[in-house]
Amino acid sequence: MLTMKIHSLSLIISVICLILLQWLPSGTNTCHALSIREATIWDLQTAFKQNQLTSRQLVQFYLNEIQRLNPILKGVIEVNPDALYLANKADLERKAKAAGSYSGLHGIPVLLKDNIATKDKLNTTAGSFALLGSVVPQDSGVVMKLRKAGAIILGKASLSEWSAFRSPTAPAGWSARGGQGKNPYVLSATPCGSSGGSAISVASNMVAVSLGTETDGSIICPSSFNSVVGIKPTIGLTSRAGVIPITPRQDTIGPICRTVSDAAYVLDAIVGFDYNDAEATGKASNYIPSGGYVQFLKADGLKGKRLGIVRDPFFKFSEKLVAQAFQNHLQTFRSNGAVVVDYLEIANISTILTSTLSGETTAALAEFRISLNAYLKELVASPVRSLAEVIAFNKKFSDLEMIKEFGQDIFLAAEPTNGIGDAENKAIWNLEELTRNGFEKLMVQNKLDALVTVGFNASPVYAIGGFPAISVPAVYDSKGVPTGICFGGLKGTEPKLIEIAYGFEQATKIRKPPTFIP
Repeated sequence: MLTMKIHSLSLIISVICLILLQWLPSGTNTCHALSIREATIWDLQTAFKQNQLTSRQLVQFYLNEIQRLNPILKGVIEVNPDALYLANKADLERKAKAAGSYSGLHGIPVLLKDNIATKDKLNTTAGSFALLGSVVPQDSGVVMKLRKAGAIILGKASLSEWSAFRSPTAPAGWSARGGQGKNPYVLSATPCGSSGGSAISVASNMVAVSLGTETDGSIICPSSFNSVVGIKPTIGLTSRAGVIPITPRQDTIGPICRTVSDAAYVLDAIVGFDYNDAEATGKASNYIPSGGYVQFLKADGLKGKRLGIVRDPFFKFSEKLVAQAFQNHLQTFRSNGAVVVDYLEIANISTILTSTLSGETTAALAEFRISLNAYLKELVASPVRSLAEVIAFNKKFSDLEMIKEFGQDIFLAAEPTNGIGDAENKAIWNLEELTRNGFEKLMVQNKLDALVTVGFNASPVYAIGGFPAISVPAVYDSKGVPTGICFGGLKGTEPKLIEIAYGFEQATKIRKPPTFIP
């Protein structure tokens, strides 16, 4: 009873605070003629060139916004204490006209999901106290590429603890270290996960650029619910080295930004071969187009594209307003030159969407134990060195981790697994068969450039086959809760998906800043 009263009081306080947020003064929003809030990477780079903005001013703006908004939204788990130093360094490089200092991500702050390792003063914990104070051997592969591009690591974003692979009863966006992330559009709505903090922070202008990770829906879902753009790349297009794993068969790292153009800039910076993830990145590097991904930001990107619609189960709506919006979007496709191939079906779709039936759960549990144990053993220092020790830590500090409330059922199911045996091989074979006879057959037989779905419900289709997908803001329901539209394709079709997503975005301009509705 006491716990319920405390939670109720906390909710009331949060509602009051969010109402006040709309009236409290923010950090300086402008430098000369530039409005930093809602600014794109292109806007920021232009301001750098015209001496209207410095990286230090930009970082200070974001730090002020984090201080103002994060106590309520909890999108950021930790700020880099060296952020201003790195900003000064970027400004000096720009002043010295160093190579590449006026392009791409140079001098742009980036927030990383807290399962992406950085060899600096930041922690990498997947939101768990079990990894607080652990020391990683080196930067993750994607962070190495960000630093090479001149980006500023601003901090770590909150997430669903252990990338939502700890317990099915834990709320989306919650972690022991970060608390409960809030949707900046509607407080009571889910921020989704597991990359919830990355999406919350970008949506609410605490940063312009973030990275998330996805195993099954963890970029697409929070992007949809927080009205931002998220790209789930083809498996291996971005390195998984140094990222706290779930399963290498499905794990991928991608950008979460406010616009398709920003996401394309970030994708250009983080893709490519990594010696520490050689097999996957070596194979997927063949998909990277000469000249990168920004060249596919075409306003007429919908023209000539064949877009597939699977109405059952991906076009079902709880509100007429949302249903009408998506019917209008289908017309937008047609009026902008796309061919809409409607009323298609994916074979065995109900099985694909049920992880216990498809084999996804069986395979992932064993793969998680193997890959997590390997990650933990490579740490320079760590309070825990195996999944078994993580489970023991959680039991010992149950009050600290709120284990009594949320449990660790998935951990307990994964620990008894013993490598990849007959059951796991059968599950993986079944996933491959479902993919071949389902999504791949649909795409090839109908000569589709993309499958179009609502929200995040198609994520298992893309997850089990390692396929790419992009979520773009599409509609707000009667309460103000956002829903995205998702474009998915075959491996390596990011160029087509970017053309389609950008064409849709430019034709509709749906996204609006968050409203902080209580």
